[in-house]
Amino acid sequence: MRAIGSVVNVVIRRTYVIESTTSFSAIVQQFEQDGYVVLEDFLRGPECDELVEAGLELTKQAAEIDPKPIFSTVDPEQAQHKDAYFMESNDKISYFFEADAVDSDGKLKVEPSISLNKVGHALHLLHPIFRCYTYSERVKRVCRELGLVDPAVVQSMYIYKNPGIGGEVIAHQDSTYLYTEPIPPVGFWIALQDVTVQNGCLWISPGSHKSGIHRRLIRNPDKDSKQAIIYDRPAPVYPQSSFTAVPVPKGTCILLHGNVVHKSAPNKSEKSRHAYTFHAIEKHQNTYSPDNWLQEGPNAPFVNIYTTSQLM
Repeated sequence: MRAIGSVVNVVIRRTYVIESTTSFSAIVQQFEQDGYVVLEDFLRGPECDELVEAGLELTKQAAEIDPKPIFSTVDPEQAQHKDAYFMESNDKISYFFEADAVDSDGKLKVEPSISLNKVGHALHLLHPIFRCYTYSERVKRVCRELGLVDPAVVQSMYIYKNPGIGGEVIAHQDSTYLYTEPIPPVGFWIALQDVTVQNGCLWISPGSHKSGIHRRLIRNPDKDSKQAIIYDRPAPVYPQSSFTAVPVPKGTCILLHGNVVHKSAPNKSEKSRHAYTFHAIEKHQNTYSPDNWLQEGPNAPFVNIYTTSQLM
C-alpha cells in the first residue's frame, strides 16, 4: 500500500456505552474485527476529574527528582532502554519527563506541572485512587465478556500529553513490549479529558492485529552490554494511509488488542490530553515472556483482576 502522508482517514466508527443491559456480542465482534473498540462513558465526568486531580498531585514531586529520566519513543538515544530507573519501575511509581521539558544540564525548562510525559508502572496496585478504578466492576465485566479466565494487570501509566511539549508516540504494537503467547494482552486506554486530533489523539490501523508481531523489545542476552534492553529487529514502516484518527470525548475507554498498530502525534495545541492506561494479560494457559522488559516485582505481582480488592 502506498503511504500518503497528507491523508486523514475519516470513517464512521461505532461506539458503545457500558450499561447493565449492554450486550457485549457486538463489542467483542468489533474488537476481533478491527483490533480495537470505543466504549464511551466508561467513566463519568467527576470520576475523570478525580483521576486528573490525582495525576496533577503526582506532578508536585517532579521538581525534586534528580536526575530527571526522559521518556521518548522517537529518539533512540534516550536512556529508558538502558537506564536502571526504567528497568526497576515495574513495581514502583516512577516519573518520566518530556524531552522538551529538560535542558542539557538536567534542569526543568517548564513548570513541574507540565513537565512529565508519564508516571508508571505500578499505579494500579500502589496508588489508592488508580487502584480503585483499575479493579472496578466495569473493568472486571469487560474482562469477563472478552472471555479472560485469569486476567491480571501487569502495568499502568498516567499519560499527560501536555500542551506544546507532549511528545509523539511512534507507531507500535503493545505486544512488542508485553509479549504473551498464545493470547495477546489487552490495553485499556481511558481519556480523562476530551481528546482531539489537535491535542494528540490515538491513530489506529484497523485490522492490523491480524498481521502478527512485527518486532519485540527484549532483555539483552548479552549481559556484558551497556544496553539492558534491545529490539530484536528494525522498526517496521507503516503506510500513513492505513491509520484512522480516533478522537474521543472525556470518559471514553478505547480497548486495544495487543497486536493492533497505533500511535499518537505530538500535542501542539493549548489543551492537555491526560489519559490513564493499563494492560491486562491472560494467565490461564498463556505464557508471559521471561524476555519482556517488565517482570513481576515484590510490590506489584500479577494478581487476578476478579479477586483483587479495590482497597489497599
